[in-house]
Amino acid sequence: MWKFSVRRTLIMIPQIFLLSILIFVLAQLMPGDALSGTVDPNVDPERLDEIREQMGWNDPWHEQYARWMGGVLQGDLGQSFRFKMPVTELIGQRIVNSFWLSVATLILTYLIAIPLGITSGRYSDTFRDQLITGYTYVGFATPLFIFALVMLWIFGFQLGWFPTSGSVEPGVEPGTFNYFMSKVYHLLLPALSMALITTYGTIQYLRNEIIDTKQKDFILTARAKGASESRVYNRHIFRNSLLPIAAFFGFEITNLIGGSIFIENIFGYPGMGQLLVESISLRDYTVLTAVTLIFGVASILGALLSDIILSIVDPRIRIK
Repeated sequence: MWKFSVRRTLIMIPQIFLLSILIFVLAQLMPGDALSGTVDPNVDPERLDEIREQMGWNDPWHEQYARWMGGVLQGDLGQSFRFKMPVTELIGQRIVNSFWLSVATLILTYLIAIPLGITSGRYSDTFRDQLITGYTYVGFATPLFIFALVMLWIFGFQLGWFPTSGSVEPGVEPGTFNYFMSKVYHLLLPALSMALITTYGTIQYLRNEIIDTKQKDFILTARAKGASESRVYNRHIFRNSLLPIAAFFGFEITNLIGGSIFIENIFGYPGMGQLLVESISLRDYTVLTAVTLIFGVASILGALLSDIILSIVDPRIRIK
């Protein structure tokens, strides 16, 4: 087991290296820079060229990459030209919000998907199964940003049950119980919106696993020995069907990264997804490359986690 984990981790290192090069080169190919289109038109263009020269923006891309990667390896992600602060500090302010939003979304996703998947699989080809399957089809066909806008309009603006922006009520003292409850209150609607529309994969997979497990020989043997139906489901079918779901935990993290970009911008939630869009619109490429790199590394780590969990659940996939 540990040999597989080490081998898979070593494979991840060149993936991250190639990812960093790709991200940096693509950022360099984007038109303009932090001084383009957002400065006083009366500023002398020669002065702008001097600033670009001082910042090293005119150097060859490989020299800029070497400086940037050297800083990354030392924990220095550079200085934000637009936000006037270190990128590490800026990300530190936002990543906590994104982390708790992801945690809340994962919890809600499994709280919704597991009961529905079990019900759909156990009572397959019934009216209950058709309702749940219809829900998964709607979830698959509905774009996340459209669903989030509808949720925001109904529960935020029309009913007023949830706040429509921010991550905490202004003026609440940090560290207090009211502060904690305000944070939870502000992330509930974004997390619920993302969870409701992304559960279809887990529901369908669990349903299919249960239907397939019900037809296995050991289930037929258990029934033939006189085991009660509840014992067959609780001790055999559910347990064997739920184990593969754990292997997809890492891929759930990867899906959350893409979804958070839409959710955080729609709900005005100050997280990493919103910071990514802001850095693109402001041409703050130092922030853009850092945030994109973090998202990419998180995706690679999610795939690594899924591989390790899957190797535990099914030892047959381990590389000898």
